[in-house]
Amino acid sequence: MARFGDGLAVGPDLVAAAESAVTQAVASLDGLPDLVFVFVSAPDPDAVEPAARRAMEIAGTPNVIGCGAPGVIGGSHGVEGASAVSAWAARLPEARVEPFRLETLKFPAAETESLPRLAVVGMPQTRDDDVVAVLLADPYSFPVDAFVERSGEVLPGLPLVGGLATGHGGRGTTRLFADGEIVDSGAVGVLLGGSVMTSTVVSQGARPVGPPMVVTKAEENILYELAGMSALAKLEEIVTDLPDDDRELIEGGLLIGVAMDEYADEHERGDFLVRGVIGADPEVGALATGDIIEIGRTVRFHVRDAGAADEDLTHLLGDLDLAPIEGALLFACTGRGRGMFPTSDHDVRALRDLLGGPGVGGFFAAGEIGPVAGRNHVHSFTASILAFGPGSKEDPA
Repeated sequence: MARFGDGLAVGPDLVAAAESAVTQAVASLDGLPDLVFVFVSAPDPDAVEPAARRAMEIAGTPNVIGCGAPGVIGGSHGVEGASAVSAWAARLPEARVEPFRLETLKFPAAETESLPRLAVVGMPQTRDDDVVAVLLADPYSFPVDAFVERSGEVLPGLPLVGGLATGHGGRGTTRLFADGEIVDSGAVGVLLGGSVMTSTVVSQGARPVGPPMVVTKAEENILYELAGMSALAKLEEIVTDLPDDDRELIEGGLLIGVAMDEYADEHERGDFLVRGVIGADPEVGALATGDIIEIGRTVRFHVRDAGAADEDLTHLLGDLDLAPIEGALLFACTGRGRGMFPTSDHDVRALRDLLGGPGVGGFFAAGEIGPVAGRNHVHSFTASILAFGPGSKEDPA
């Protein structure tokens, strides 16, 4: 019997789908689960709640975490844009499993501040044997970027893995559940500690084009100058020199990567935090990006590329320091799946091929959370993976 299992059920009756998916996930385990994740894709956010309650009733553990999502992953398949439920179950008898719910408190701004202060409450007390935390967040009500970027200060050394959960209707349609509660705001998750072996992977879905450049003029998320030139003029110069295939990829959506290590001699694929280019102003020659990029940062334009994404995922999975991998949680960007590959199954099947069996579950996220180079970040167009194994290559015991 296995320590990890997954299940998938598709159909408009989401309560029945939840029963089926959880039953499949738990059936292969050697005993009752210690942790269950459930992900529900539904056109109506209110339909998520009864499915989530039924999943929590039959899971066999109080440690049930999950969310509504635009698409779900399980049973070696990804399902996008259809009513479906996926479940993932784990036997972790020697691990410490602590579900949590995070809320944001607002405090009045000080006289010298223009915005109110925010404080996040609900995170369990950290311990020396903490291993990893999984975080599912509503991006409309929870300051996920700030929380994740500052997690190295308040949660030193703790990897965060997970995704941004959204409903089909945008703001107000997110549903999160943990520890028997269903909420429509904030964040939920689970802290794992004690005797559990994990490893993390963040696989990019984009590759760089053109040279690295230093941001020489910017304000908030607006880039005015790159390498001393108008940002738009610099982009046009780079595009002119690109091959036709790359120009076609740019027409499908331009991205920009911010170098994570400013002191590296070279900045290649995987060395950047990738963000979208969301607009341009020809009158001033500026580009608008999906994040604040400060003056002095090194950036490089990127394009979404299925071949590069497949190569990167295969390479990173082959380098995992677990032997063997017994199970994994997968948080894939909504820009992957059918938006990048021929089917929605690409990422989960790559993981299943490595495992040689069941034990992979997850969902399609509006942003992915995972550590790179020792720091936690919110990513775009990535596959963020938390893999479980019995031990490391250096110490199989």
